[in-house]
Amino acid sequence: MQHTLDAILTSARAEFAADVPLPSRAEFEAAKARYVGPNGQLTAQMKKMGSVPKEERPALGKLINQTKLDVQQLLDAALARIEAGELRASLGPPIDPTLPAPDIGPGSYHPLSAVREELSRILRKVGFTVADGPEVETEYYCFDALNTPADHPARDTQDTFYLPSSVRFANVPKKTEHEHYLLRTHTSSVQIRTMLKGQPPIRIVSPGRVYRRDTTDATHSANFQQLECLYVDKNVTIADLKALLDYLFESLLGKDTKTRFRPHYFSYTEPSFEVDLSARHLPKVNKEWIEIGGCGMVDPAVFADVGYDPEVWSGYAFGMGIERLAMLLYGIDDIRYFYQNDLRFLRQFA
Repeated sequence: MQHTLDAILTSARAEFAADVPLPSRAEFEAAKARYVGPNGQLTAQMKKMGSVPKEERPALGKLINQTKLDVQQLLDAALARIEAGELRASLGPPIDPTLPAPDIGPGSYHPLSAVREELSRILRKVGFTVADGPEVETEYYCFDALNTPADHPARDTQDTFYLPSSVRFANVPKKTEHEHYLLRTHTSSVQIRTMLKGQPPIRIVSPGRVYRRDTTDATHSANFQQLECLYVDKNVTIADLKALLDYLFESLLGKDTKTRFRPHYFSYTEPSFEVDLSARHLPKVNKEWIEIGGCGMVDPAVFADVGYDPEVWSGYAFGMGIERLAMLLYGIDDIRYFYQNDLRFLRQFA
């Protein structure tokens, strides 16, 4: 029997050698059946074990198992080569990486980037400069310095993404050990950072990504783009705030755009207002007034926290979501389109 097993292994090695042309998958399956199938050569040798004397069975069984293992390794290697060949065939002819890339046309701004840059350009024309800050913040910059009390709902874990207490960030120092790191919920933290760096007058715009625990749907997203403005000087009034907002939205959305204020509450402005837009001339706008953001005069408590004398300085702040403006401007009815990276959608804004 050993001679027979050696002959079977020699035949398999010759049939499935690496330098032998690969068979088709059907030919491979037929060859496999000839060796280890129900009527295969190795299977036939195993069936003969019953007629072998008991004292010879252990040695013979070991020899059959080793032969079967060797044949199986040859089959596995051959199958791997066949699968690799099938994959190469499905990929088509090889690509020459030294060839120049095909001409896919010029790139373009993402619609959110385009709106953000246009807003910044409009505000730079009237003296605002762009300021930036980290997306990972501490409670001091995001809440405490903005006159947001510890029991305010915005600070709850259901509204804010807090990071584990074991996490440390060298470039975002904490004011106290009891502070937590979090993903900023608004870019108002940039206003605090700017005021702590120097004295008024200050005129900044701070666009950037913010994070909130919102359930994603057509009009909400857990992360979105926001733009906020801060102006601090002597004798700044609500009239100045209204005039700037009128200028900003008329420049962005057209001369027929109107704005109005509705009383509201924000912890860092007093008085505070919601800002509504009237822009019926835009596509898909079917309401007379649309809420677009919040604004107000900077609360004296905020000035006191950053070392400004509220008897000397006054100022206003306002903020809005860039996605909301982009949806109005382009007639888009689902915020999720901005984040799907679908080139069919993005190429419309080239």
